Amino acid sequence: MESNLGGFDMRSQARSGAARRSFAPFPQLVVLMAMVSLLAVGGCKKKSAAEEDDLSGGMGDSEFSGGTGMGDDEAGAYGGEPERVRELGSIYFDYDSASIRGDARTTLKANAQAIEGKSEWKTITLEGHTDERGTEEYNLALGEQRANAAKQYLTDLGVPASRMITVSFGEGSPAVQGHDESAWRWNRRVEFKVSRR
Repeated sequence: MESNLGGFDMRSQARSGAARRSFAPFPQLVVLMAMVSLLAVGGCKKKSAAEEDDLSGGMGDSEFSGGTGMGDDEAGAYGGEPERVRELGSIYFDYDSASIRGDARTTLKANAQAIEGKSEWKTITLEGHTDERGTEEYNLALGEQRANAAKQYLTDLGVPASRMITVSFGEGSPAVQGHDESAWRWNRRVEFKVSRR
C-alpha cells in the first residue's frame, strides 16, 4: 500500500516497523509564512513628515503647544520656550478695546528701554489676552489686536519689529480667576516674554 497522507509515509512505516513521520510540507510552510510576513512588513510605507502634515490638515503642534501659537520647530527658531522676565511689565486694556491707555504707554516706554539694553533677548513674544466675555473667536481676534497694538507702539519707540512676535490666547489663559470686573480687569492684558537664543 503506497499512500502518502498528509506527509505520513506509509512505506517508511512498513520498512522500519516503527511509525516515522516525514513532514516534508512543514519546512515549506515555514518558508511560505516567513515570505508572507516579510512582504507584509516590507509593504508598509513610512510616511514622510510632509505626508503626515498633509494628513493633519495643516495643523501642526502649534494648537497644542501650551499656547505659544508656534510649533516646536518655530519656537526653536525663535529661541526656545519664551519666559517671563521681571524687567518687562504687562499692560492692561479697557473692556472691548485694543487702544493703548496712558498707564500702558509708560510701561511700554520702560519695556522698550529694557529691550534695547538686552541684546541677549533675541525675540520678544507679546501675548494678547482678554477677559471671558465674548465668543472664543472674538476674544482671539481682540487678543491679537492688543498684541499688535503693543508691538506697533514698541516699533514706534525704536524696537525692531523683527525682534517681536505676537500671539493671542483670547480668554484661554486668565491671570485671575473670577467672573466680575475685579478679575476681568487683570485679564485684559498683553504680557511680554523673551527667548534668549
